[in-house]
Amino acid sequence: MLDSLRDAVRKFLTGSTPYEKAVDSFIKDIQKSLISADVNVKLVSSLTSKIRKRLVDEKPPIYVDKREWFLKVVYEELSSLFGGDREPQIMPSKIPYVIMLVGVQGSGKTTTAGKLALFYKRKGYKVGLIGADVYRPAALDQLKQIGSKIGVEVYGEPGIKDAILIVKKGLEALLSKGLEVIIVDTAGRHGYGEEAKLMEEMREISKALNPDEVVLVLDASIGQKASDLASRFNEATKVGSIIVTKMDGTAKGGGAISATAVTGAVIKFIGTGEGIEEIEPFNPRRYVARLLGVGDIETIVEKLKATEEFEEIQSKMEEVMEGKGKMTLREVYKQIKALRKMGPLSKVLQMMPGVNVLPRSPSDEEVKLTEEKMSKWIAIIDSMTYREIEDPSIIDRSRARRIANGAGVDPEDVKELLKYYSMTQRILKMLRKRKDLGKILGAK
Repeated sequence: MLDSLRDAVRKFLTGSTPYEKAVDSFIKDIQKSLISADVNVKLVSSLTSKIRKRLVDEKPPIYVDKREWFLKVVYEELSSLFGGDREPQIMPSKIPYVIMLVGVQGSGKTTTAGKLALFYKRKGYKVGLIGADVYRPAALDQLKQIGSKIGVEVYGEPGIKDAILIVKKGLEALLSKGLEVIIVDTAGRHGYGEEAKLMEEMREISKALNPDEVVLVLDASIGQKASDLASRFNEATKVGSIIVTKMDGTAKGGGAISATAVTGAVIKFIGTGEGIEEIEPFNPRRYVARLLGVGDIETIVEKLKATEEFEEIQSKMEEVMEGKGKMTLREVYKQIKALRKMGPLSKVLQMMPGVNVLPRSPSDEEVKLTEEKMSKWIAIIDSMTYREIEDPSIIDRSRARRIANGAGVDPEDVKELLKYYSMTQRILKMLRKRKDLGKILGAK
């Protein structure tokens, strides 16, 4: 999935195909990539329908590259499949906190229980483990070995086949010792023939345990079966979050996407290797950025954020032209911040409404802003008082020296910023006069 999505992004951004055809081709590439990665077909169809709808309903700003804007839409919709901006709550919401791990055999529950135990122990919690897998003979031994290695107490009852009794006694024993986070490793079985019994057992354990959170552990390579499996566990125990294991190998990982959509649960952690330390909190946007190509996506998203900031500035300028307010150095400050991501100031002046009616456009030299100059101007405004930002006309030589010293620049740099501010004010005044004149002539 990783390589095919990145190839699709690269082809979309660098290709010479007309935009509309490139979009159709890109959407087909996404569909192929996700389906081949075992993402549920209905989910893929729903995703691409949302992307196409946004393409119809939303239009990019005129100064934004359409391909980059469309890629941002794809990035946002893909991210939403994993929970979008919903940050999973990693730390326990209360003490004590009981976590019940569920999943089929081979998903890595026992190893994950140990990884979680170490994670929370390092966060300062007193952690305990309960071995409630009474079907796999080596499960309790494995859990005890892990517990011994990381210094965490493990409760189990060798030879007893009653998982309900084990969790009840285990919970009582660990709570009596003042443990704060208790993680329960449950059983799993292969095949659909055994799943009905497994689900019933999970339901009974959940009733006896009354856990604060049920976590579904999924192998990244589980494939199309993930949706149905996640749905069954969710009906039995109401899954609160998901941990995806074995994300370090060649696993496709699409099943995990399907599971989040079916259960409504967010992916909380991912296992990144076999080592006991190799588990990390999951960040949806960071993961999707990695799928699509980190450099490309992060650069584009940052650039498009700057355009949103610029739209705010442009709106303010239009208000000023309407005579509804004045432009202060505060707007200049926001403008410079956005420009550092967008390009030269000449672009901004060209975008300003009505600038084409000016008798003479400012030369490139008049408006050229180097990275160094923009950094200086930001430092200068940061060094000003609130009153100076609102009314720069009060800045005399003495104030200019004080501002320059505070910003670590020369007084000439302060003068240059004020000169630029005056030029902007003159342009806005000229545009306002032209607009007012047009209204008068129109009225006649």
